[in-house]
Amino acid sequence: MEALQKPQVVVHISKSLNYTAFDIKWIPCSTKFVVLGSHPRGTGAIQVFDVCRGDAKLVSDIEKKTSFKCGTFGASSLEQRHLATGNFDGKLMIWNLEKTELPVYSVKAHTEIINCISGVGGAGIGEGAPELVTGSRDGTVKVWDPRQKDEPVANMEPCKNEDRRDCWCVAFGNAYNAEERTVAAGYDNGDIKLFDLRNMSLSWESNVKNGVCDIQFDRSDILMNKLVATTLESKFFLWDMRTYHPKKGYAMLTEKAHKSTVWCVRHLPQNREIFTTCGGNGSINLWKYTYPSKRVVKDSEGNEMGAVGNVNLLQNVNISTQPISSMDWNTEKEGLAVSTSFDQVARVLIFTKLGKV
Repeated sequence: MEALQKPQVVVHISKSLNYTAFDIKWIPCSTKFVVLGSHPRGTGAIQVFDVCRGDAKLVSDIEKKTSFKCGTFGASSLEQRHLATGNFDGKLMIWNLEKTELPVYSVKAHTEIINCISGVGGAGIGEGAPELVTGSRDGTVKVWDPRQKDEPVANMEPCKNEDRRDCWCVAFGNAYNAEERTVAAGYDNGDIKLFDLRNMSLSWESNVKNGVCDIQFDRSDILMNKLVATTLESKFFLWDMRTYHPKKGYAMLTEKAHKSTVWCVRHLPQNREIFTTCGGNGSINLWKYTYPSKRVVKDSEGNEMGAVGNVNLLQNVNISTQPISSMDWNTEKEGLAVSTSFDQVARVLIFTKLGKV
């Protein structure tokens, strides 16, 4: 009986693709989702599907000159719903999916592939200006305002004598008012850096000893609360970001999962304590975070330091024989999600009983 009370993960729809899919996103306030990827001949794929009556129907099939690696609607208004993409040539482009002949915005953002992108200030997420952050193999992390042509509003790059590490993931956070904004970035050598955009400074850094595949705040539009990073070698890390100790930093827990690379993390929009991790073995894990009885304690010198809670595995299910490359929750329907994997399949997923955990 206990097993029946647990949330279940159901593959509702599977759609075979004829290209490698790297990212998938729900189009806000719609029944449609968009898949981004790379055709075998090296061209870029943008496909839009509409979920209707138990099927996902292809409504738009766009091919561009260069492969796409990542995308977001996070900096677009809910009226426009423009998709921002990063491609293999280092170009940041913004698309009106109704008219895709030319992008509405295009800039040569990086000298090498854009691995990751995040948006804030649009789609009802966060206060302040609409901004995009991109991370690249060239070692730089750049923040862009689509209203400003050609030049980034911030450029975080290593000093001349420092190694340029491949940036694999970026995320906005702390956007709870018009002034505050933070960017978290993860790198191939295990570095995690936190950039304070208001003060234009590096506010915190750590190293988790393995390449950081994905990083996400539990919410980007509130005062920093929790940060999760997933890595190679089966681990993810969770920090309580509310209390910083001058010597010990942020309180942290670590967990092993999937017995393989943990490709991505996604927090449930309707409940920030629930999140999924997606594995290189084709599995999805559903987790719930529980806070400690006291989030702040004092050390022997009277300094405040954070206390971290624990995570419980609610469900684990294998949906693919290949790594799950991306996943996105639907913000309107709790428990509805989409994912892509390297078996060239896009899936619509249903998570049940999330309101009861």
